[in-house]
Amino acid sequence: MEEQQRTYFCIDMKTFYASVECAERNLNPFETNLVVADPSRGKNALCLAISPKLKAQGIHNRCRLSDIPKSIQYEIALPRMQLYVDYAADIYELYLNYFAPEDIHVYSIDESFIDATEYLKMYRTDGISLAKKMMNEIAEHLHIPSTAGIGTNLYLAKIALDITAKKAKDHLGYLDEELFQKTLWDHEPLTDFWGIAGGTARRLYRYGITTMRGIAHAPEELMYKNFGINAELMIDHAWGRETCLMQDIKNYKSKSHSVSFSQILPRDYEYEEAKTVMTEMAIHGCLELYRRHVITKSVWIGIGYSRDEIPGTQGSVKLHCATQLSSLIQPAVDRKFEEVAVRTVPIRRLAIAFMDTRDEGCEGYDLFTDWERVEKEKAAERAVLEMKDRFGKNAVLRGVNLSKAGTQKERNEMIGGHRAGYDDERAARQTVHAV
Repeated sequence: MEEQQRTYFCIDMKTFYASVECAERNLNPFETNLVVADPSRGKNALCLAISPKLKAQGIHNRCRLSDIPKSIQYEIALPRMQLYVDYAADIYELYLNYFAPEDIHVYSIDESFIDATEYLKMYRTDGISLAKKMMNEIAEHLHIPSTAGIGTNLYLAKIALDITAKKAKDHLGYLDEELFQKTLWDHEPLTDFWGIAGGTARRLYRYGITTMRGIAHAPEELMYKNFGINAELMIDHAWGRETCLMQDIKNYKSKSHSVSFSQILPRDYEYEEAKTVMTEMAIHGCLELYRRHVITKSVWIGIGYSRDEIPGTQGSVKLHCATQLSSLIQPAVDRKFEEVAVRTVPIRRLAIAFMDTRDEGCEGYDLFTDWERVEKEKAAERAVLEMKDRFGKNAVLRGVNLSKAGTQKERNEMIGGHRAGYDDERAARQTVHAV
């Protein structure tokens, strides 16, 4: 019996954050110069999104305010991450009007995959018509423009979105294996294709491979020698093949788990200041371990330096027992920071990861453990969590959070490291005039 050909959608909201801000102002994003950024961070503040009209004028997404020509007038919208999360939830609700949750995979806040195979007959339609209906629903109800890729597998749906739809007047692209080979086998650069980063493209270039056609016809022994097991996926993708189904995504369970945090500091920090922030991150991470009811036996930290003056440094510390106690984890992190941080170069990026987490039921200590002290600390931390959940993340703060270098108090009011805008009744607005 011939296998049923599947139909997948990959739907992406165009310049999502900027489009939301335009929708809130009753503005057309294709006719409005608008950026989402926090000008209090200076002229080099990163633009989280720019409107399609600015893109049409040659401004690159994720640029900095200083990159925008002074001759262009534009409006600045302060980031409101909670608002964007709410819009994303509304978009998901629209999908649920047509598809079951098991046929939807949220890839990012503004992009989702949908397995539409079984719904085409139900709605007596075809893939292109149903995808257009979804795009029209989003535009009508939420005033957000979108782009859609349709493919006979998940990979082709993604490529149809990223490459084909961008050139289509209706912002919609379609690919099957035959069409992929016919239209995109000689497309350059290779980095336009999902899964091929700059380093991979450079390694392929050494062998004269600059296109998907080149990968498809390259000697397999060459591919496996250079890319190991990943070569199998690269070769399949070069032919437009993908065996992963939506069910596989839903059933996937990671073999290992970790809890991690990172941040770009608001300015160049000296060594002692950065150490304060790392202490905050360690304590905050321990609270998250309590929240998730997991423990860890090893912690990794990473440090990035201003303007990449020197390569980043990193290190791992192995704890003598699996735990979630900040009284054990935080001093170990401090010692590792002292060991790996370069003290003479300003620091701009910090990261921490609690590795190979497991259920807190696996907790164990040595014969000299003061169990009364352990239980007392755990009770106190759980009480802190309850108060934060009830009254807000800043309801309970530690002394280190109130220090001049501390960032956790401010970050508690952020989502994804950006301004949440919980209390905004209207978008904060600022117009920049041409010079």
